[in-house]
Amino acid sequence: MSPKKITEELQRNKNVFRELLNNIPGESIHWSQNPEKWCLLEVICHLYDEEREDFRTRVKCVMEDPSLPPPSFDPLVWVEARKYKEQNYDRVLSSFLKERENSVEWLKSIKDPEWANAYVHPKLGPMSVYLFLTNWLAHDYLHIRQIIRLKFDYLKWKSGESLNYAGDW
Repeated sequence: MSPKKITEELQRNKNVFRELLNNIPGESIHWSQNPEKWCLLEVICHLYDEEREDFRTRVKCVMEDPSLPPPSFDPLVWVEARKYKEQNYDRVLSSFLKERENSVEWLKSIKDPEWANAYVHPKLGPMSVYLFLTNWLAHDYLHIRQIIRLKFDYLKWKSGESLNYAGDW
């Protein structure tokens, strides 16, 4: 898939996220099947942080100077350290959607991008700008699936009904 097509998909996914996550009833924002699983609020906080501090940052860093390691981060630590469960859902969703728009505008504005530039990670080997861009889109798909699963599980829990008639998950 070309970088242009990936960028277009990232832009399209902004609308997918908005439609999946807009106007969510209060109770379901914090609901999860068990304490080890993320709720919708934690997912959107994660997406917001990843948008700013992971994918866009890595694409930019490796594109500009592949000899330098991108900044380190630990998204699992952020959940507690940044108090995801205490954040304002609507504010975080709005911030994420704005950051996604910023990312897409930035990607479209790049002149003569060096998609093949690669940082050589000591354990993972070469990691190109294109690899980070492709994984950015894959990350979207993983979380879209996660959000839909959360909504499915919430419906099952809230209704108390078997959802087998709907089909196999």
